[in-house]
Amino acid sequence: MLKQIEGSRAVAEAVALARPEVICAYPISPQTHIVEALGELVKEGALSPCEFINVESEFAAMSVAIGASAAGARAYTATASQGLLFMAEAVYNAAGLGLPIVMTVANRAIGAPINIWNDHSDAMSQRDCGWIQLFAETNQEAADLHVQAFRLAEAVSLPVMVCMDGFILTHAYERVDVPTQEQVDAFLPPYQPRQVLDPAEPVTIGAMVGPEAFAEVRYLAHARQLRALELIPQIAADFERQFGRSSGGLLHGYRCEDAHTIVVALGSVLGTIKDTVDALRDAGHRIGVLGITSFRPFPLAAVREALVHAERVIVLEKSFSVGLGGILANDVRMAMSGTRRHGYTVVAGLGGRAITQASLAKVFEQAMRDAIEPLTFLDMDWGLIERQLERERRGERSGPAAEAMLRDLGAVASRVS
Repeated sequence: MLKQIEGSRAVAEAVALARPEVICAYPISPQTHIVEALGELVKEGALSPCEFINVESEFAAMSVAIGASAAGARAYTATASQGLLFMAEAVYNAAGLGLPIVMTVANRAIGAPINIWNDHSDAMSQRDCGWIQLFAETNQEAADLHVQAFRLAEAVSLPVMVCMDGFILTHAYERVDVPTQEQVDAFLPPYQPRQVLDPAEPVTIGAMVGPEAFAEVRYLAHARQLRALELIPQIAADFERQFGRSSGGLLHGYRCEDAHTIVVALGSVLGTIKDTVDALRDAGHRIGVLGITSFRPFPLAAVREALVHAERVIVLEKSFSVGLGGILANDVRMAMSGTRRHGYTVVAGLGGRAITQASLAKVFEQAMRDAIEPLTFLDMDWGLIERQLERERRGERSGPAAEAMLRDLGAVASRVS
């Protein structure tokens, strides 16, 4: 059913159609509207049987989800930013125990300084925790990925994060085709847990494992991820046959067939990149876009195949590994190992900074002339940085850098006014 609907509400309705039996809720922007909508559905009786549990923290949310899943219930929760960090210990436990929990991560920057706007720092911080991570480009894909996520999680007995850009998607109203209950029931079988805590047959889970078996346990988690790498395109193909639209999968290309330059990215920024590529194509540039949906497991072979004919690759990412550079770019570089390509990392949109077509067109044109640095920051205010560095060189006690730069911006604003 086509609806003009907020992204968060579309996700909530998709999750409800998957018939979760336990929903753990703790509010943190920008995911709060999702669990609020699910709470309304439970209260109205539209989602039954389901226990909606208000918890006291994000750590408790994941802990309750772990308990519910281990007891044989289909479990769901959502979080963002500092909330994901607060539950990090339990996030690792959920993966280590092989529990098929589904969680929405409404991507948001991590402090300090505090920032409620979108980038991918939160999900990237947990990239090695053992969860599958799927990134949505649109609200339609976000809704579809949640339906697929439950099937994938339960097929490989691993938890799945569905990552959608905070505010850009969660609070945007778009046309979304929300499936019917009959469609989802036909696609997603009833939950048949692989492991269940049963008082009649007591077992210990999460037991101490010493050096004699710990590496083997970790390898089994890796093997499940590799199995997911095979299943993700199969599930996406099944979804397309049943629902009549392509959604999910490992990756998707746009105007890549004859491209000399290909831009690689995750999430909602792909829409802006595609518009920019269309304009550059009209100007005669052979450029395309490769969107990554499955960040973990990372589809090394598929990425390599998609980029094999490109002369240069630009990775645009909304995250940054301090002291190193690009995060997604490192994975792309691994996929391209042994090939001779001009590779560039463009860090953009940190803390919610706007990514405009004009700025993208400029940096892409420079990259196509090989006229940018291997690590480039889009629209960086280098003057602001230099003023702070100069204060530090002079040994001034200027306080935290963020506050000092905000004072600089205030002074600049006052001079302009």
